[in-house]
Amino acid sequence: MALRVLASQTATSLGIGCRRPLRSLGFPAVPFSRGFSEVIEGLKYADSHEWVKSDGTVGITHHAQDHLGDVVFVDLPEVGAAVSKGSSFGAVESVKATSDIIAPVSGEVVETNTKLTETPALINGSPYEEGWLIKVRIQDPSEMDTLMNAEKYKHFCEEEDASH
Repeated sequence: MALRVLASQTATSLGIGCRRPLRSLGFPAVPFSRGFSEVIEGLKYADSHEWVKSDGTVGITHHAQDHLGDVVFVDLPEVGAAVSKGSSFGAVESVKATSDIIAPVSGEVVETNTKLTETPALINGSPYEEGWLIKVRIQDPSEMDTLMNAEKYKHFCEEEDASH
């Protein structure tokens, strides 16, 4: 029991696996029926569980980070690299697995989240804020129209979870 308490306190102090509430993003959270995942209105979602803002900010969803478990390493492209919709541009390594990160839109990387190098667990604690991955200069804004809105993504995840 004492070991469990120590592990919990250590994880909390390191920000690993914590579930902080969303800060004001200007978008309301839409709760999942599972009760612990969050979907944000105003973002677009890929079926590979990445999200993108209209300004080109890209990250992985709360649903994805929850299934991955504690993130321990993130591999991101260099600024200036080209990313293509549907293609891998990096990887997220967790205590459970390593997963490719798939670009939800095509464009040029204009910024990477350098905080993730030292603190990859930001993805777990704040996937829509501090845990964003890259910012992209979107090449073709019409690609955003092919992605899911929050309601469709929520339904997609519920169906995906029910099938497992």
